[in-house]
Amino acid sequence: MQPGSEAQPPSYVTLTPGDPFPWIRQRSGAEVVRVDSTAGRYLVLCFFGSANNPVGRAAIDTMLKHRALFDDQRACFFGVSADPSDEAQGRVCNDLPGVRFLWDFDFSASKRCGAMPSGPTAPDGSTPYNQFWLVVDPTLHVLAKFPFGAAANDQVFAYLQSLPPPDRFAGFEIPAPVLVLPNVFEQNLCHHLVAQHEQHGGKESGYVVKDREVQDHSFKRRKDFIIEDEQLKKHINTIIGRRILPEIEKLFFMKITRMDRFLVACYDADDGGHFGPHRDNTSALTAYRRFAVSINLNRNFDGGEVSFPEYNRRGLKALPGWAVVFPCAILHMVSKVTRGRRYTFLPFVFDESGAILFDQARQARADAPQRATT
Repeated sequence: MQPGSEAQPPSYVTLTPGDPFPWIRQRSGAEVVRVDSTAGRYLVLCFFGSANNPVGRAAIDTMLKHRALFDDQRACFFGVSADPSDEAQGRVCNDLPGVRFLWDFDFSASKRCGAMPSGPTAPDGSTPYNQFWLVVDPTLHVLAKFPFGAAANDQVFAYLQSLPPPDRFAGFEIPAPVLVLPNVFEQNLCHHLVAQHEQHGGKESGYVVKDREVQDHSFKRRKDFIIEDEQLKKHINTIIGRRILPEIEKLFFMKITRMDRFLVACYDADDGGHFGPHRDNTSALTAYRRFAVSINLNRNFDGGEVSFPEYNRRGLKALPGWAVVFPCAILHMVSKVTRGRRYTFLPFVFDESGAILFDQARQARADAPQRATT
């Protein structure tokens, strides 16, 4: 071996308290789980590598002794396995609510979180797996890291029990970075848009997963009406340009030039209208979106509140004509409507850099954006 050509030791990512937790997405059972979609509660991740490993098995058994701590409300558990035989032999399995195991057979999650080196791994499987616990706060930042070991395993759960309720983990309620703007739409326009939906009906809408639209009523139930009237679209476009875009530029320093979707949505109590926790720009088809706009159109309903769980659990129910505007990367959800129908106008707005991404995905979409007037 030539001088200076000695093999370098493997390099592992090191996550420490305060670091953002990577947005990992892994298969869990038959489903693919986006771990970032569970923000708003404490996450405990156990990088055990293999349940056939005695040290890894001991960590899982310690979790099972504290199983009652994981209810998907205060805390969630994610065990990360890199051993295909764990799944094949059923050594571990999901136990909902609260306990899930992620199959990381390509090491993608383990590499991003520091359990496997970020570079190539040895083909003979001799690359050491770094076993540890990671506790993540409700805003998806690392709170603590613990090594494996009998004493440390118990310490993880003592630490978890010592933490305050998720919505008070900072000692106060953290405000979500959203705009609430008054009187964006006149009441006559609100009534007209509701009447348009009621007259023409709406089409059941899904959501985008891996660049294709899927429907799952347990996650989303909503009927959408697309406005085709060019004069009405022009009027709405002018209003958005005058009353919303200057506020985005003032507070977020982004020059918005485009608007996508002239869509009136209805969440109906009769079919349990709601939308689970999601982000609006996580696929190649939606990456162009910068801000979501939600303009409430009526008041005769209960439930249907929009909330931002990675910040707090407070639901927002805007007055008719008022707008809630927020970055598309924020996790948000709409609670189930329990009485009546909630009608809302739901466009996305974006800038010229977003327009480049939109054009790249244009072939997969039937509708083109409208240029917003500023």
